Amino acid sequence: MATAWRRLARNRLALLGSLVAVAYILLGILGPVFAPYDYAKQSLLQANLPPLSEGHLLGTDQVGRDLYSRLVTGIRISLIVGFGITAISMVVGTAAGAIAGYRRGWTDTVISAIVEFTWGFPLILLAVLFAGTLGPGLTATILAVGLINWAGFARVVRGEVLGLREAEFVEAARASGLNEPRILLRHVLPNVLAPALVMASYYVALGIIVEAGLSFIGMGAQPPLPSLGVMIAEGRNYMLQSHWVTTVPGVAIVAVVLGLNLLGDGLRDVLDPRLK
Repeated sequence: MATAWRRLARNRLALLGSLVAVAYILLGILGPVFAPYDYAKQSLLQANLPPLSEGHLLGTDQVGRDLYSRLVTGIRISLIVGFGITAISMVVGTAAGAIAGYRRGWTDTVISAIVEFTWGFPLILLAVLFAGTLGPGLTATILAVGLINWAGFARVVRGEVLGLREAEFVEAARASGLNEPRILLRHVLPNVLAPALVMASYYVALGIIVEAGLSFIGMGAQPPLPSLGVMIAEGRNYMLQSHWVTTVPGVAIVAVVLGLNLLGDGLRDVLDPRLK
């Protein structure tokens, strides 16, 4: 493990991604605690103030709400949604992939067919469909996207399990009389966690993007809750007068998605034995 961390630290892009991701997470956790204003507080006398204005580090929006206070709250929301979506997708996808890869036969055929069917549809289209069925809101967004976005985990885990099911330590576990659930939990799943963790970093980034997209079209977080997507949607009509209202949350999304993808690439290089 220490060697893996040293290899990750030597990867400059991965290190940069790690720093960006950690900074984003810390800002989301601690930022709202030290926010100078309530994110919903309005002051028309201070509307459209540019960044670095007195008392408003990132400026204000069209109704005078402090952008820093709204941004850090929006970052926290994006993290909750991103990690929530990833957790659901990882649990469902890992379980489905492990069962399909280990059992083979008709079980593998059915699960693989569902995976391919789900994989064939654009994620945002399915997300809109499910979110429309469940109704707008953060909980609906997490459930909708998490329950339709598990196919990637299932494909990766299934492939890993197919290579492990005939391994000597698995055969020894079978010979000792362990049942299939215990073999999967104790001997197989621990050996597929590395690729699953690599995918998780990408999925958090994807969850943040999808949440912002759903909120932008009114199917995710609802105003006055300052989701990053809501902030961009509310500021898009004021681009000429106060472009920072949309560029600030937009830059935050780009930064964290880039950081998480660089981190994922670094983790893949470190944890995948085929790349060593």
